[in-house]
Amino acid sequence: TKFGIADAASALLGSIAYSLLYCIIKIFCPYNAKDRHHKLCSDKWMFLRSFKYDAADICRSKGYEMLNLPVNLGLAGAFQAGLKYAYTKGYSYAIQFDADGQHRPEFIEPMLNRIKEGYDIVIGSRFINQKKEKSLRMIGSKMLTVAIKITTGKRVADPTSGMRMFSRKMIKEFAQNLNYGPEPDTVSYLLKNGAEISEVSVNMDERVAGESYLNLTNAAKYMVKMLISILFVQNFRKRG
Repeated sequence: TKFGIADAASALLGSIAYSLLYCIIKIFCPYNAKDRHHKLCSDKWMFLRSFKYDAADICRSKGYEMLNLPVNLGLAGAFQAGLKYAYTKGYSYAIQFDADGQHRPEFIEPMLNRIKEGYDIVIGSRFINQKKEKSLRMIGSKMLTVAIKITTGKRVADPTSGMRMFSRKMIKEFAQNLNYGPEPDTVSYLLKNGAEISEVSVNMDERVAGESYLNLTNAAKYMVKMLISILFVQNFRKRG
């Protein structure tokens, strides 16, 4: 199957692959990335979450396809809403993609090529060909990698990467079950339940807009929560 690449006006948040048979829906949540909104352009965009600024008006004025939630459901709620939309519309693949300028669109096609080999989830990984830097955040990432390895037998080099592509099978899984969020513990749970996951080497840029909620305190709480979930909670977790 041949894929066309629809080039976005923004080089940072550029392309999305599509054809008559296969579609990719790009899901991102630009709640507080005000400076990015005027650069979000494509003919297959999904805008999720309740917008803090004027992104919805911009999308409407340009005729972009959009899902604007009436209230801010947070990352997990927006993510599931996007995959429900993708499932309803018959999309074959979906990609989770940050709206703050960190993720590069040129790596979408390599991820697409990899997932077409039969994988359920493909992760855009920063650490396949390079070591993690020495920082508290990367120490936490290493701990998550070890925890996933212990519980699943599989190594995920970049468990906190927010750049993930999902197959039709996973779109259905996320759309029809409530207990999933776009987090490392869900990746671990799906691995334990037979999902085929691969990583593709990508480069990521520094954030150019918006603010992360993961300050030092929240980042520490997040890592502890993920570790407890992966090491203990997953043993009692059920689908549905």
